[in-house]
Amino acid sequence: MARRYKPQQRIVTPDSRYGSKKVSMFVNRMMKDGKKSVATRIMYDAFDIIADKGNEEALDLFKKALKNVSPVVEVKPRRVGGATYQVPIEVPPNRRETLAMRWLLSAARSRGGKSMAEKLAGELMDAANNSGGAMKRREEVHRMAESNRAFSHYRF
Repeated sequence: MARRYKPQQRIVTPDSRYGSKKVSMFVNRMMKDGKKSVATRIMYDAFDIIADKGNEEALDLFKKALKNVSPVVEVKPRRVGGATYQVPIEVPPNRRETLAMRWLLSAARSRGGKSMAEKLAGELMDAANNSGGAMKRREEVHRMAESNRAFSHYRF
């Protein structure tokens, strides 16, 4: 059964330093208790750390990390005659980005010690190099979809 109501897509204003909507969306997801200025400062500090350490532009590295972490397939539970099957489905582009941001943030938050800016910078650099907690999560999701490929004929 399909949902009848599809919420309208919100217009995201680009961030002030880079003019990027993706950075702005990431800041919004990182924000806690409505403290946007704190989240923005953490994000820019992380970008400064990346610029100091790496030989790559911070925004390019961020985009590369997002692209690497974005899942292509995921599993969705589907009930068929009393049994629940994990059916692999392709992930729509907007959900891909959302999941990637969510996983990058949770992986950065679960890293040990240091400031949030350092943890985020480390996770972004790891993700750009196809390693780290967020990449592990993506591989896990892909493995799950691959192992349940037999149920892919149960379409949604």
